[in-house]
Amino acid sequence: MIVPVIMAGGSGSRLWPLSRTMYPKQFLNIVGKQTMIQDTVTRLANIKAEKPTVICNNDHRFLVAEQLQQINKKGSIILEPVGRNTAPAIALAAINAIGKSENEDVLLLVLAADHVIQDIAAFENAVNAAKTLAKKGDLVTFGIVAKSAETGYGYIKRGDNIDLSGDEGIVGEAFSVASFVEKPNLETAESYLSSGDYYWNSGMFLFKAGRYLEELEKYHPEILSSCQKSIERAEIDLDFLRVNEEAFTACPSESIDYAVMEKTDRAVVVPLDAGWSDIGSWSAILEVSDTDVEGNYVKADAILEDSRNCLVHGEERLISVLGLDDVIVVDTKDSLLVASKNKVQDVKKIVESLKSANRDEWKIHREVYRPWGKYDSIDNGSRYQVKRITVNPGAKLSVQMHHHRAEHWIVVSGTARVTNGDKIFLVSENESTYIPIGQIHALENPGKVPLELIEVQTGSYLGEDDIVRLEDNYGRA
Repeated sequence: MIVPVIMAGGSGSRLWPLSRTMYPKQFLNIVGKQTMIQDTVTRLANIKAEKPTVICNNDHRFLVAEQLQQINKKGSIILEPVGRNTAPAIALAAINAIGKSENEDVLLLVLAADHVIQDIAAFENAVNAAKTLAKKGDLVTFGIVAKSAETGYGYIKRGDNIDLSGDEGIVGEAFSVASFVEKPNLETAESYLSSGDYYWNSGMFLFKAGRYLEELEKYHPEILSSCQKSIERAEIDLDFLRVNEEAFTACPSESIDYAVMEKTDRAVVVPLDAGWSDIGSWSAILEVSDTDVEGNYVKADAILEDSRNCLVHGEERLISVLGLDDVIVVDTKDSLLVASKNKVQDVKKIVESLKSANRDEWKIHREVYRPWGKYDSIDNGSRYQVKRITVNPGAKLSVQMHHHRAEHWIVVSGTARVTNGDKIFLVSENESTYIPIGQIHALENPGKVPLELIEVQTGSYLGEDDIVRLEDNYGRA
């Protein structure tokens, strides 16, 4: 039995302004028709596997649940109260999988939620080869067949060849791991590429849950102890497993490579040549996308003239590019990035500058998703803010009040059930209601179609932290 474990943490800051902390790249439709986490789940269709286990932080829990629901998939969602790197996260999944299956030999297929894999058949063959080795007790990692001398990846040096010829139906090869290597400089990376003995470290693994915990206990027992306590004291919150914050916060932060894979004598690498990319930068999207005859990739309403090898991504307005080569243009509702293709690794510096300046653009989009729907802040001033709010069918915002602002709701599509003080009533299209400062209120969509309304806020303070939740369907009260 294989349990896919999908690591859905990370902020994807190098893909700013599209990827932001509260809505990072794994939940975005960047390459293809689905989001990256949806692609990760659906590429498992031909692999005999159980429902996936997704590990994410508290802020992203409803995004994960909604995106799984959109592709008609169910799974377990484990919430990390704080980030503690990959070794503890995988330990949580292993302990949980053993507890649910009562089988220490359950196989964990550890995947990142934000990888692109274009050749699904090659991926499936690699998983089948790895499964044979994992059943024998090996800890398998997938090494990406290097196509260029990359300095942004760690590497795996292969050792002795492992004979798979006796395993019927297995396509591929495997090697013992000689060593894991840090990100090299260009000269060293070129020597790795020419030798043919090195693979890019993908961060994907397959092993028995029990074997991983055995090795973790041997080499990093404090991680195992903290994770066991975290699961023992975990709470069920709606459809989520919320691990104990105190126990997990005490856990050391360590990657699986450092904690286990570099120390175990049972590490094995299976080569993977499947059009893989971790989409670690805007230039990486150019490499995996279908470009036009000029080498341009356009996902926008755009006009390009005398321009080559450019990426243009937009959301609403027309973008015109004239006489530019090797340029990245990314336009969102509240931010515009124009960068040299050769400098996209430094986008993180812009994100750090935004943080230092106490600006919100590094963290949230103008359009913000909530478990009930979304809102878009379309205008604001010193004492007012205008939002376009969309409430999903059957969804309800929390029963709440505000100390510093009043609100005026105008329904433009659908029907709203409104709680306004001690009154509950329906508001239809082209009708409105006023919520005074301090009034307890709630908004619900009782219909079958999305509810859309315009909210006009007025007052001395309009921040999102001026919300006192009294009741909430999503555990936020």
